[in-house]
Amino acid sequence: MNCVIVDDEPLAREGLTDFVLDVDFLNLSGTCENPVQLTRFLENNAVDLIFLDIQMPGMSGLDFLKITRNPPMVILTTAFPNFALESFQLNVLDYLLKPITFERFFQAVNKANDYNRLLKSSLAGGSEKQDSFEEYFFIRCGSKYERIFFEDVLYVESMQNYVNIFTAKGKFTTLINLKNIELKFDKDAFMRVHKSYMVAIRKIDKIEGNEIFIQSLRVPLSRSYRDLILEKVVNNRLLDKKSG
Repeated sequence: MNCVIVDDEPLAREGLTDFVLDVDFLNLSGTCENPVQLTRFLENNAVDLIFLDIQMPGMSGLDFLKITRNPPMVILTTAFPNFALESFQLNVLDYLLKPITFERFFQAVNKANDYNRLLKSSLAGGSEKQDSFEEYFFIRCGSKYERIFFEDVLYVESMQNYVNIFTAKGKFTTLINLKNIELKFDKDAFMRVHKSYMVAIRKIDKIEGNEIFIQSLRVPLSRSYRDLILEKVVNNRLLDKKSG
């Protein structure tokens, strides 16, 4: 993935540069000192992922996201934890608090790599969908309304008073709790697997231990839901199920 680092602090840029160079699937396309430089850079370069600082002179990273239409994937890098909720409402992929450890950085870029592959796979497969009311819903993302097809939903993650809806086309964040999502989604198509997670049943590829695998993604499976998910998803289709 082609990435760019945006930070007004030279030491911060150098630290992230070292991290990027240690990851095989990342290619550092450039570095910028502020969002104005980034805007010019994006006009002339193909970028998959932005490492974006929040507090910068002139224009903050959040201000850049609010005025930019369809930006690449964004991982925020900041020393300020109080911007987390606003950031996720702007559909950032992850939020790294400085000082950033390589372990936490690697976790974030692996998530970005997974979604980049999902996006390319979705675009390659690209079948047309019928626009019937039953096939999609809208959510509010900041000042925007996003249409999401039920068929594209992989899983939903609860983050207290808002949720992240992970789809084949990316992540969408909206201010609603998981209980309300559960009430509105088809119970034959979606199922709670953890107090903080609900998955699309038909998207499950594997269940192993306390995890559910959906393509390259992993979703926690709690002990209290394990028997229910095995009964609903696995048992009726288990070829070597013992009889009697």
